[in-house]
Amino acid sequence: MTDQLPAEAPSDGAIRLRPATPQDLPAIVEVWSAAWRDGHVGHVPDELLAVRDSAYFTAQATQRLGTTWVAIDGAGRIAGVVIIAGDELFQLAVADHARRSGVGAALLTTAESVILADHATAWLAVAPGNTRARTFYERRGWLDDGPTIYSAPAAAGKVAVPVHRYVKDRDQR
Repeated sequence: MTDQLPAEAPSDGAIRLRPATPQDLPAIVEVWSAAWRDGHVGHVPDELLAVRDSAYFTAQATQRLGTTWVAIDGAGRIAGVVIIAGDELFQLAVADHARRSGVGAALLTTAESVILADHATAWLAVAPGNTRARTFYERRGWLDDGPTIYSAPAAAGKVAVPVHRYVKDRDQR
């Protein structure tokens, strides 16, 4: 299993992808929390929304820094974040200013490469009502494996969240 992320991913010139650093944490938290709220409010239990505060995103971003990639735009800003947890694409978040710019697709391609180098199948969870995300993944070859319950981390344990599990096999790339 790969313990560290590669030094840098190929870029198209407009954006650069690289593993996150401790200096990136404030921007990661800002991008991730804003994108998460945008995609989840109204689509997940209120119990989960209540615990997704700044402290949660800061703690998670810090804990997961070693498996996090960032996309840097031409102005040097963090335009997106992807976090990997074993065979799971744990989070993919794109800053509002960078949507529809190719940042999400570049981060997704990188995550797929990293995960599928060590696992036969990659997976991720999407709230059923988050149609923008579901469409994004489906257009990139991810298959809806059906509804399930995701145990989302929360301060006092886990919150059961209805989701759709999406999968992509190594041979689908």
